[in-house]
Amino acid sequence: MSVRKISGTDRKKPEEIRDNLMERLELENVQAVPRLEKIVVNMGIGDASDNIKKIDEARDLLARVTGQQPVLTRARKSVANFGVRAGDPMGFKVTLRKQKMREFFRKLIHIVLPRTRDFRGLSSGSFDGRGNYTLGLKEQGVFPEITYEEIHHTLGMDITIVISSDEDEQAKALLEEYGFPFKT
Repeated sequence: MSVRKISGTDRKKPEEIRDNLMERLELENVQAVPRLEKIVVNMGIGDASDNIKKIDEARDLLARVTGQQPVLTRARKSVANFGVRAGDPMGFKVTLRKQKMREFFRKLIHIVLPRTRDFRGLSSGSFDGRGNYTLGLKEQGVFPEITYEEIHHTLGMDITIVISSDEDEQAKALLEEYGFPFKT
């Protein structure tokens, strides 16, 4: 399997991406071209819900990675098998839009994904049927804002890229135009 590599000079301008998509998808209206709407980053804290220090550490980490203050998510229902009560802290989430979304997206493609261990590309099967793409990272150390000395326990995160198109093929075409490293 090979992964398409992109250098800093290969980045396309938004107008060029739009024109390429209109031609590739055979769209006549500019408004029909798919575009990025938002990126949602979720981080579960797992067994750290009892330890305030670990909760603060996770919040600070996600804030540094995304450049925005995260929101604490809580359990909606009690689940006895997992030892979870309603209202317990479960994790953090951040919704990125506009400029912060574009900066995070560029950082994800050009810095974070190439730094992941044994990276061979992303699966094209992670679309949800509505044009949204979700990927998971197992550790937070791949972000340039985090040094390995700061990591006391490993926390993963889920990144959902919400795209304006309802079709997975159009959403995949958009991500490919941006240089998203899919497996070939």
